[in-house]
Amino acid sequence: MIIKKIVVGGMETNCYIAGDEATKEAFVIDPGGDYKEIKKIIDREGLRPKAVINTHGHGDHIIADGEFGLPVWIHRLDADFLRDPLKNLSGAFGIMFETGPASSLLEHGDILSFGKHDLEVIHTPGHTPGSICLKGDGVIFAGDTLFYEGIGRTDFIYGSQEDILKSIKERLFTLEDRYVVYPGHGPSTTIGHEKQNNPFIA
Repeated sequence: MIIKKIVVGGMETNCYIAGDEATKEAFVIDPGGDYKEIKKIIDREGLRPKAVINTHGHGDHIIADGEFGLPVWIHRLDADFLRDPLKNLSGAFGIMFETGPASSLLEHGDILSFGKHDLEVIHTPGHTPGSICLKGDGVIFAGDTLFYEGIGRTDFIYGSQEDILKSIKERLFTLEDRYVVYPGHGPSTTIGHEKQNNPFIA
């Protein structure tokens, strides 16, 4: 699997491009700004994106959604965030940003295929009600659910600390230690490292 990380936007969001080496099919995950920089990587690698996938609906993960001319996929519980500046938090910064409606609504257990690779949708509520992670072969794109020795914020509207801790313990920490975690902000980590070192999870 081709994995490219581009740090985008004022909140330094990690946008990922996941691609298949043979077919060049790809997904763009969380394009939170800097469309031209993301497109430059896509073109350089000769990739053919199938869709934009949002791990959740906060503004710093969705700002460039509409610039690719691609379908936008998001969990059904966060679909309204795309159209509501109060829910996506852009209104809190005086931007009042909204994008177009989702093309497809995701559910826990959905399988998203590109070339010979699959990403499985894992619903991990807590940061937002519709937060998801995307599990591939030995990798997981964790959005703002799990960070390097940290977890996503739950003090925003619709956040829940109880839910995010349950999501991590029951749906992420059940994965093998070898899984590489690609978070929505900051450096990558592994499930094994977080089990041993994450101070938020007893």
